[in-house]
Amino acid sequence: MARNVVISGGGTGIGLAAARAFAADGDRVLLLGRRGAVLEEARVPGALTYAADLGRAEEVRGVAEFVGEELGTVDVLVHSAGGNGRLEQGDGADDPLGAVAHDWTVNFRLNTLTAVLLTEAVRDRLASPGGRVLFLSSIAAYRGSGSGAYAASKAALHPYAFDLARQLGPRGITVNLVAPGYVEDTGFFGGAVEETRREQLVAETSTGRPGTPGDVAATLHWLASHAAGHITAQVIQVNGGAERGR
Repeated sequence: MARNVVISGGGTGIGLAAARAFAADGDRVLLLGRRGAVLEEARVPGALTYAADLGRAEEVRGVAEFVGEELGTVDVLVHSAGGNGRLEQGDGADDPLGAVAHDWTVNFRLNTLTAVLLTEAVRDRLASPGGRVLFLSSIAAYRGSGSGAYAASKAALHPYAFDLARQLGPRGITVNLVAPGYVEDTGFFGGAVEETRREQLVAETSTGRPGTPGDVAATLHWLASHAAGHITAQVIQVNGGAERGR
């Protein structure tokens, strides 16, 4: 039976790969993202699109209204929106401390607040029972990310998801996180990764290759399936063994 699937960050990378996986099942997919043109260009059969900045409460209200009008119930909610806050334009302050404040604020807005606001806006529309909520975390949540800001913003999703799993569990809704390692063919790095850095990242894996958006999408797709109905409050790592399970 076709389900209603809402995917933030659905126009590119992992979100797009996940959208195509669900659409291939005949599910009705809603793609969310900041860039309307990118969403429109995404080739996902039958997909609806809605452009919004999910870090702004007023725009998320608009998403919730659209979901209510077009879908009614949300069977699967995938949070793929977010990214590397260092790629966002700075605040123009010629001040080291101001730069730190900007870096942390931007990363938490992109990676944490977007997911929380969207979840809270549609939580009453999640299918009961059978609903699925899926967050994209990162290997950085376990090992850091240089400045710490990106890693912290992803790690912050873990306790939120765990609390949510307890709250929604009585309704028959599961909540899980997927934490990718190095994944190619995304816009995360803002361009090609330096070859030396790429070789280092691949060498950390046990599989000897970088991840793909399809690797992560397949895991999200399975966690949303009936077969994963008794899996909740878990972080599933998809990194080729670059970070050991724990």
